[in-house]
Amino acid sequence: MGHNHSHDHGHTHSANKKALLISFILIATFMILEVVGGIITNSLALLSDAGHMLSDTVALGMSLLAFKLGEKKSDTEKTYGYKRFEILAAFLNGIALIAISFYILWESINRFIDPPDVASTGMLVIAAIGLIVNILVAWILMKGDTSENLNLRSAFLHVLGDLLGSIGAIIAALLIMFIGWNYADPIASAIVAILVLISGIRVTKDSFHVLMEGTPSNIDLQKVKKALVEIDGVHSIHDLHIWNITSDFPSFTCHLVVNEGVNRDQMLKIAGQKLHDQFELTHTTIQIECETSEIKDQEDNCNE
Repeated sequence: MGHNHSHDHGHTHSANKKALLISFILIATFMILEVVGGIITNSLALLSDAGHMLSDTVALGMSLLAFKLGEKKSDTEKTYGYKRFEILAAFLNGIALIAISFYILWESINRFIDPPDVASTGMLVIAAIGLIVNILVAWILMKGDTSENLNLRSAFLHVLGDLLGSIGAIIAALLIMFIGWNYADPIASAIVAILVLISGIRVTKDSFHVLMEGTPSNIDLQKVKKALVEIDGVHSIHDLHIWNITSDFPSFTCHLVVNEGVNRDQMLKIAGQKLHDQFELTHTTIQIECETSEIKDQEDNCNE
């Protein structure tokens, strides 16, 4: 069973990495096009969107680096390896999303006070290309493991923010073209900024929870405790800890206090199997202790 788990994990990992690499190339290429387009059409909207795209490129690049670093084998200094760098990347991405959203909000307030003239046709063409690129990238990333992998999810949310930005830019460009309503630009920006802010807060909160070694959200600590205490021969349980090393790598440790005369090896096997089958916990460390505190009794009874 352990073998299958690692094989699945490896397969998902390489699929996630491939999705990120393709997305990174597409976004970086479009960002350059947008900068050039912004200069040619003299459109500040496109240049600020290119800034947003730059943050995407950095976010995807960091996520890619995190996956690459995560592949490094564990050593004497990093006994768990480098997998947690993925969470660090997600955390920094989350903070970047929050910072970007505040910047866009600030810019949109300034534009609302003094709306500039926008070259709407050029803006529309490039925003439309941006939308296509973002839909393609979002689709590629969705094929990865965005629900379980926090690092991939933070990159996906960056792209989703951009996709909404492209839609906003298209609507704004059309409003400016047909009714000359320049306020459409800052309003669209502000709406996107709020959506980006919500995403950023969520990613930052989730990754902070992992960095603080909080209990994984999909595991109920009390249910785990109950399941172990219900095993025949278990007296009590203490020092129980469940935390995530990285998004899809939960770890478990506990001390099981067992009744006298219990076969320790058999107990470890039963407890390990129960944790695997009911809670999908494969990385487990269980210490068996005897009910009595006398060392002599422990030696007599625990080794049966």
